[in-house]
Amino acid sequence: MNGEVTASRRVIPVVAPTPYDVGDVNMFLVSDERTLTLIDAGDDSEACWDALHGALERAGFALRDLSQILITHSHPDHTGLVNRITALTDVPVYAHPEAVPRLTREPDFLSMRASFYKRLYREMGCGEAGERHAARLQRAIRNNDPSKIKAPIRTLRESDRIGAYRVIEVPGHSPDHLAFWDEREKRLFAGDHLIRHISSNAFVEPDREGNRIPTLVAYARSLTKCLELKADIVYTGHGEPVDRPHELIGKRLARIEEKAEKLKAYIRSGSTTAFQLAQVLYPHKYDSEFSAVMSEIIGLLDYAESKASIGKAMRSGVWHYEA
Repeated sequence: MNGEVTASRRVIPVVAPTPYDVGDVNMFLVSDERTLTLIDAGDDSEACWDALHGALERAGFALRDLSQILITHSHPDHTGLVNRITALTDVPVYAHPEAVPRLTREPDFLSMRASFYKRLYREMGCGEAGERHAARLQRAIRNNDPSKIKAPIRTLRESDRIGAYRVIEVPGHSPDHLAFWDEREKRLFAGDHLIRHISSNAFVEPDREGNRIPTLVAYARSLTKCLELKADIVYTGHGEPVDRPHELIGKRLARIEEKAEKLKAYIRSGSTTAFQLAQVLYPHKYDSEFSAVMSEIIGLLDYAESKASIGKAMRSGVWHYEA
């Protein structure tokens, strides 16, 4: 991706490698006559740090010129440089309110979240595999504490404005996901809400009271919301920009329907728990990519249930589904 000048606002993509399967991560510097905005802050790595400094230098800027940091969502490959940046320059950081306990690693929230997954995996019939992954999440509370954001976080909600952008809430991939809509230029900075080369996983998450959020249901609604914006281009958290977003959104929505129908067929064939369905649909991935696979299966079950095309009953503490 090359830098692009549109009217008086210049978009400068900053691309850096990550260790994740999704590949390189994108940050975006957007400059106008008065401000220099950083949208997302990459991974906490030397590669991302060097890529950001290099992009600033080539464009004639320095860290001290940053006016604000806008965070699309709380995943670490989009927030990793915030602490490094704010330790060197006093720049405000903006994110969704639901991102705050995740970014600051609020102990009570994280403890609730670990208990949520332990209960969830038990109720979805995951047995020992669920217990192992719940224990890993419990250990992560301590291990990931150094990555908590230390700077104050200012919050943004639906239809707030920040400079040239209208804030759009797009929960799904994460419950705290925001997109930034430049209506004049018909362009959307969408983080991981829409990615050209891979479907965005709607990761299962609890709300602040510990209730499961139907994340795939929310994701489908968010896709429809973005379809209505009629954007000309979507700048994404990974990969190349999407220049015909309505086509890709249509494909993503259709794919959700296809997968839900496929899941119903397996339920009719006798795979009645979420874990059984995970083993049938992803026999080579359900263990190595446990959280992503279980999120997809549970999300599809929630989606089919919201359409009243399946039901469920709890037996011996485990949810069993029927189509």
